[in-house]
Amino acid sequence: MKKLIKVRKVNNKRFKITKFFLLSVAALIMIVGLGMIIPLKPSANTLELAVNASSLTVNTKGQIEGFRTQMLDSWEDEAKQKGIHDLPKRYQGVTLNAVKPNSKDKIIALTFDDGPWPKYTEQVLDILKANNVKGTFFVIGANMKNMPAVGKRIVTDGHIIANHTWHHWYHRLSPSIAAKEINDTEEIIYKVTGVRTNLFRPPGGVLGNGPAAYARSKKYSVIMWSADSHDYKRPAAPRLIGNVMRFSKPGGIVLMHDGGGVRDSTVKALPEMIKKFKQQGYRFVTIPEMLELEDQQLAIAAK
Repeated sequence: MKKLIKVRKVNNKRFKITKFFLLSVAALIMIVGLGMIIPLKPSANTLELAVNASSLTVNTKGQIEGFRTQMLDSWEDEAKQKGIHDLPKRYQGVTLNAVKPNSKDKIIALTFDDGPWPKYTEQVLDILKANNVKGTFFVIGANMKNMPAVGKRIVTDGHIIANHTWHHWYHRLSPSIAAKEINDTEEIIYKVTGVRTNLFRPPGGVLGNGPAAYARSKKYSVIMWSADSHDYKRPAAPRLIGNVMRFSKPGGIVLMHDGGGVRDSTVKALPEMIKKFKQQGYRFVTIPEMLELEDQQLAIAAK
């Protein structure tokens, strides 16, 4: 009996030592984790983040979800600061291919369809960044799902991201399929970037096969174009540039592609195209900026 009691005491002692060891390790992990989050000289924002982080408990799911929501809100705020916001009401549910020119402000919008795409989308983004130009990207939902990091970069680089359906189908779609094409793309854009869009471009510019009608019913602005680069035909760079410059006017919208196939000509032509526009006194804007500028102009004229 005495031997049994002795064994139990030894086991209890080992249990206490093991428990102490595990608690110590857990505490050390938490300290190291906080140390990675909080720098030695934290800013006001980091201190606020640290306070929120320190209030978390591993077993409190609600607090963890609250922290995640706060991070998502921060991402949305950052995206809004980069130019993502609601369109003026006059453009909701309508189809546009240009805005009225303003002789005092020569503006042009560069738009890119069918991405994100391996190699080409990032090459286009690099060129735009080097030239301090912002564009509007009409993305395909399936491509966005496959290349989320590139999709997110579109937004973090300050460009506008927009809806170009999930599959890029041209044929007539039932109302339910048309809705799914747009809604699923909207959701993957939101999941990847944290922002939503109210801009839509129908694949191939087809307006009568279902998706465009659904988009208008949901107050999307359906954005067409006034200058087609015809880059999907893979012309030589000089010809591609000529296609664009020949039909471009102030208030115009240029159609190009960063995805959907081989886009070497687009990448090669883009720097020279930007240079030519700048030499002619053009200023580059995103689609929302273009619509807001026209809205302000129309409001002033109406007074």
